[in-house]
Amino acid sequence: MMVEPGGENVIDYRIDRGSGVPAYVQIVEQTERALRTGILRVGDRLPTAKEVVAATAVNPNTVLRAYRDMEHAGLVELRRGLGTFVTRSLARPGAADDSPLRREVTDWVTRARAAGLERADVLAMITAALDTYDDEHDSAVPGDRDAHGKDV
Repeated sequence: MMVEPGGENVIDYRIDRGSGVPAYVQIVEQTERALRTGILRVGDRLPTAKEVVAATAVNPNTVLRAYRDMEHAGLVELRRGLGTFVTRSLARPGAADDSPLRREVTDWVTRARAAGLERADVLAMITAALDTYDDEHDSAVPGDRDAHGKDV
């Protein structure tokens, strides 16, 4: 849940307790995705730890660890008494031009979920398709990461 200047949340953190991925890592990964897709921009304020705890029922220290990790990575900055603010974008130039592709992916995900695929199934299919493409084209882009955040 990122808070817009008007107070409206535009991103909701979702914690998958069955994934085996620590909650703080999920918060970092979801924030990075939002930065990469332009949902979060430089200057945006992240929700307070209290707001994230209320929405996800995770321990406050978990949220604080995620925010500290993002601060150490140079993605956010803690401003005492004001909140935590985005300091760096991960969106590549021209990311806004991806909106037709994003719509196609969104439509595909909608069909996949309607067909009964679970989140893990969708992620597995997309990862397999990327792996096949990269194997066939030997074209992993520098900076690509696997599902665990490791460079490929």
